[in-house]
Amino acid sequence: MNKLYELAKENIQNAYVPYSHFRVSAVLELKDGRTIQGINIENASYGLSNCAERSALFAAYSQGVKKEEIERILVYTDKEHFVSPCGACRQVMRELMEEDAEVILANSLGEMKSMKNKELLPAGFTKEDL
Repeated sequence: MNKLYELAKENIQNAYVPYSHFRVSAVLELKDGRTIQGINIENASYGLSNCAERSALFAAYSQGVKKEEIERILVYTDKEHFVSPCGACRQVMRELMEEDAEVILANSLGEMKSMKNKELLPAGFTKEDL
């Protein structure tokens, strides 16, 4: 976990947040040990912004990663409290990660809170609902 934490802490410097000044970094760890990073990127047209969790997942899928290959995601903010993924990220995570993949929330104090992906969005909308 410390490796992911340090990567996320370093990567948060890349966040593009000129409006909210609220930086978020996410690091995916694949089952083979590779990592893929993402940060939040804002836009003057707020609806065109992208969260760190989705940035990391979209980058992974763009590189050919499949959900079965993802072990965990660590979501880091430089706040002293835990910040949970937004609703849009929870929905994307529910579809692009296994239900039992680990989700780790981390804060600037070095504290971490772990849960399963399915716990973030119970009874989430999935392809089985179509």
